[in-house]
Amino acid sequence: MAATELEPIVAPESARPRFGVFALVIGLALGIVAVDQLAKWLVVTNLPEGVSVPVIGEFLQFHFVRNPGAAFSLGIGATWIFAIVAVAVAVVIVVFARRIRSLAWATVFGMLLGGTIGNLIDRLFREPGFGQGAVIDFVSIWGLPFIFNIADIAITGSVAVLILLTLFGRGLDGSRPRRAAIDPAAQNATGQASAEDGDAPARSDDDA
Repeated sequence: MAATELEPIVAPESARPRFGVFALVIGLALGIVAVDQLAKWLVVTNLPEGVSVPVIGEFLQFHFVRNPGAAFSLGIGATWIFAIVAVAVAVVIVVFARRIRSLAWATVFGMLLGGTIGNLIDRLFREPGFGQGAVIDFVSIWGLPFIFNIADIAITGSVAVLILLTLFGRGLDGSRPRRAAIDPAAQNATGQASAEDGDAPARSDDDA
């Protein structure tokens, strides 16, 4: 069996049109924002705040709370900081997304952008005021110490996919590692040359 080595494969530029990938990022983000805001509207208009409503017994419940912190109720008391960070992240993603050629990476950034904007809308336009609004959380799963929403799910999912793509070596341009065979003849020649060098008698100063 021939020895192998890794070499990158870069997807042809024509196979990953930049506009199409960018459109996927924006389209996926808008879809997540729409679903997230619709779910929050339904929760606010139909569920009493602070009351658990079983969906799948105790395993999955809807529990309407207002979260002034970050995702999963972290960082309560610094809402305006998270609002500024979210704006910066959204701008960076939109600018950087134009360079992406991989559909997989477009999915990552689309999910991240959608989740970021979904929670940012809450911070900007919900009570108690602009930039300090509380995020609407309502998904409660048994065993988890926090309550979250659709935007949080999208953000967490994007991180999970990002880790997988990184582990499998998938580049932003769609490149991935491939095992390429080494020419057996060249390998044998190299091995024979090394063996001959090892068999050659050592020359001492007395032989000079």
